[in-house]
Amino acid sequence: MAHWPLADGTDTEICNWLDDHSRFCLASTAAAVFTAPAIDTGYRAIATEYGDPAGVLTDNGAIFTGRYRGHGRVALEVTLHARGVVLSHSRPYHRQTCGKVERFHQTQRKWLASQPGAATLTDLQQQLDAFRDYYNHVRPHRALGRGTPAEAYAARPKATASGIPLIDGHFRVRHDKIDTNGKLTLRHNSRLHHIGIGRRHAGTPVLVLAHDLHIRVLSTSGRLLRDLTLDPTRDYQPQAPT
Repeated sequence: MAHWPLADGTDTEICNWLDDHSRFCLASTAAAVFTAPAIDTGYRAIATEYGDPAGVLTDNGAIFTGRYRGHGRVALEVTLHARGVVLSHSRPYHRQTCGKVERFHQTQRKWLASQPGAATLTDLQQQLDAFRDYYNHVRPHRALGRGTPAEAYAARPKATASGIPLIDGHFRVRHDKIDTNGKLTLRHNSRLHHIGIGRRHAGTPVLVLAHDLHIRVLSTSGRLLRDLTLDPTRDYQPQAPT
């Protein structure tokens, strides 16, 4: 979430949604103040156009999560959990976790500062739409080999949601690294299991998504490395035959 003043000094809020791998800006919307239902509506519009992702990362604002406010759930959490989308949050007071979107905010503010001051929210939204088109399709990105976010977004397969509701059952999210033998360990029902990923992935940082016996292992770039149903009777979960 970013802030930007109108020409008369009135503060506004800007909600930006970025694809983590490509930096592609999925949406950039201005409002006087964003509410939890408005955030949920914005996400639903994005999902209609681009599909539900495997996961969403936000800060700890009350419009994104109720975890620090009586352990309830806000609208976005209900929607994502019902669709099988993993919702993660940055560490409190640790902006580096959302470093890519913070860098995007800097670029966006710099561009807006070079434009005539927007008199109304409508004017500001038009500027945001123009910036989003420029950022996605024209501006080369150093972290993407001087390519554009749109090119990077189109070039890779997407990690999509499981579609399995995450509201019920035992659900875990874990950051890990594949060991030198190409395996991960995961404890289920007090028993340790070894999951084969492949030696070619040794040392790769991964995100492990576990919903009861359904396990997904994704690289930090969003590539799905393994999708399996854990066999609780076996210590080792071998790779599927190729």
